[in-house]
Amino acid sequence: MRWPQALTLAGLLTVMSLPTDTSSREVLPVEPDLSTRIDELYDHEARLFIMLYSLQGDGNIDYITGRLVQEYARSNYGNPVYYTEQNPLFYWWNHTMWNDPEQDGVNGNEKIYQENIEFDIARYKPCLFNGQPC
Repeated sequence: MRWPQALTLAGLLTVMSLPTDTSSREVLPVEPDLSTRIDELYDHEARLFIMLYSLQGDGNIDYITGRLVQEYARSNYGNPVYYTEQNPLFYWWNHTMWNDPEQDGVNGNEKIYQENIEFDIARYKPCLFNGQPC
């Protein structure tokens, strides 16, 4: 082996042996299609409209978005109507909460807000409702 090849191989092995932070380097998937949405919530305190998705289609929540609500009203039939920002402010995916302060959709400029965090749906829906499981 010649000297430049040995130096290149040594440099490559050094780079490969450096520790990596895999969770913070994962790429956030784009917001899923509405057909995978399984529920929606409104957080009055934070003024967030939260959509829960099941990317696998198995009913398990594995992707969540939170949009800021500009205005909240009731329809003529009494149903809630939310006027939200076009793109989410927060994303929860793969045990990580992402923040997108520019609210410009998933395009790579999102920042990790907190890692190793689970979305607490019990805050919005109790485990039992009128004695029935959720």
